[in-house]
Amino acid sequence: MQQNVFVPDDAKKGHPLTGILKLHPQLTTPLKEGDAVNVEFLALEGQRAYFDIKGRGTGIVIGREFVNAKDIIKGLAKNQETNATVVVAENEEGLVELSLVKALQQQNWQDIKVLKDSGGAIDVKITAANTGGLLAELHGIKAFIPVSQLSAQNYPHVEDGDKNKIYDELKKFVGQNLAVRVLDFNPKANKLILSEREVTDEGVRKSLEKYHVGDTVDVVVSGVADFGVFVKLLDDPTIEGLVHISEIDHKLIDAPKEVVTVGDSMKAKIIEIKDGRISLSFKALKPNPWDDADKFFAQDQEVSGTVAKYNPFGALVALGHDLQGLIHISEFESQEKMKEQLVLGKEYSFIISLFKPAEKRIILKLKK
Repeated sequence: MQQNVFVPDDAKKGHPLTGILKLHPQLTTPLKEGDAVNVEFLALEGQRAYFDIKGRGTGIVIGREFVNAKDIIKGLAKNQETNATVVVAENEEGLVELSLVKALQQQNWQDIKVLKDSGGAIDVKITAANTGGLLAELHGIKAFIPVSQLSAQNYPHVEDGDKNKIYDELKKFVGQNLAVRVLDFNPKANKLILSEREVTDEGVRKSLEKYHVGDTVDVVVSGVADFGVFVKLLDDPTIEGLVHISEIDHKLIDAPKEVVTVGDSMKAKIIEIKDGRISLSFKALKPNPWDDADKFFAQDQEVSGTVAKYNPFGALVALGHDLQGLIHISEFESQEKMKEQLVLGKEYSFIISLFKPAEKRIILKLKK
């Protein structure tokens, strides 16, 4: 048996370690940087904290590691056990330099892993927001909740995807608690991603069990975006679904906000339930004007129509009977020339150059 401890030169002159250093057997496996060790607090001397590394010698927390762990050290009683991480296996004094903060971080990441593996939900307090999502802290580690991982109820329904408006909506959550799950983590990159949606989706899936594809439901418009309309089911407001822009009407829609506004009460048909998501349609409950298109129009027919709107491909023309035709931009020298010859809201005579109601297509030429 050999003594495997560091004894300061002034041990006989009242040094804090005098009389409390312990004898241990000779080490068979030397310590190395990054090792996790269980230690026992021995003494505090100025900016130096001494620890007994059970069976492995004497450790010390000094310098920046001491400053970082000052609050932890203040809370330690003599002979109290704690965890540490080896920073330097043996310094010039023959001591093992330790980090209490790194050990705490390692334990925190281990706790994160347990949460991830178990799928458990936990409440976190939102500390800040940015245009991409919300910031929080879990087990002392900074975490991020992307906008895409917010619940349908908390997702910022902002028209035109304006980042400033999104930020304004997300700021409202600062100081609030959200129930989340660990979605992904990487200790080396110090990355921790949380998801509120993973928690709420479980409840939504159960609620969705009473609904089926083909059901007609009463909804209220809860948000309007460029790509479609968000709606909540009136008999269960916890369920929010999406009406894609292509499912709003049988005619072409450039911007959903031209058709609906937040707060509108409507009826919709459920067209898909998948992965805790529900998709609905307004147009499925409306008569399809294309079914009767051949009763009113035919190939090469001369028709009158009113210019309804311009788009990158040309101009949409209202022909009546809830049908529209397109006159292509290639019929003109440029967009400017087209706008000179076709004025919005004015009626013109056209020739139907292509008529395919099954494909919902009527292509027009300006009658000369």
